[in-house]
Amino acid sequence: EEGIEQVTARKVADLAGYNSATLYNYFENKDELFCVILRPVSDALERMLQEHHGAKGADIMLICSEEYLKSAVDEYISLINKHGELMKILLFHSQGSSLETFREDYTNRSTEMVKTWFAEMKEKHPEINVVVSDFMIHLQAVWMFTLFEEMLKHAIDSKEMEYIVHEYILFEIQGWRALLRV
Repeated sequence: EEGIEQVTARKVADLAGYNSATLYNYFENKDELFCVILRPVSDALERMLQEHHGAKGADIMLICSEEYLKSAVDEYISLINKHGELMKILLFHSQGSSLETFREDYTNRSTEMVKTWFAEMKEKHPEINVVVSDFMIHLQAVWMFTLFEEMLKHAIDSKEMEYIVHEYILFEIQGWRALLRV
């Protein structure tokens, strides 16, 4: 509510029912506490990145399947439903913390991982086109965060959310299929 820079460790401790000395027994500073509080959402986003494009990432040919579309939609909806409040804090209220560049850091890491993943997929499937600009890869992660931000800003019921996420994922898949010629 007040932002990490404005709130004191004493106030955090008081609200938690402890004194600030006790708080410092468990956390080095309020930034560390902030990161621990947001760890469920940051870990969930990291898991999603690893599952799609990490060392054991999905095969690129799966993006052609209806199963992949449903799985991706379910994954996004689950992220919003399970971590929506923490995601709001991470994306809108992390200024002044070590997480204030989370979105940019994630996007940059994602871009590099996808480039590596494309190279691996090219070896596995020589017929695909992986000549895609780094900026296009970068934009995909930016658009994902924009989708999350807009979904969180607006009061969207679950049925509409599912429809919107389905449209977004379908649009993304069709775009990648065209670019990669899969």
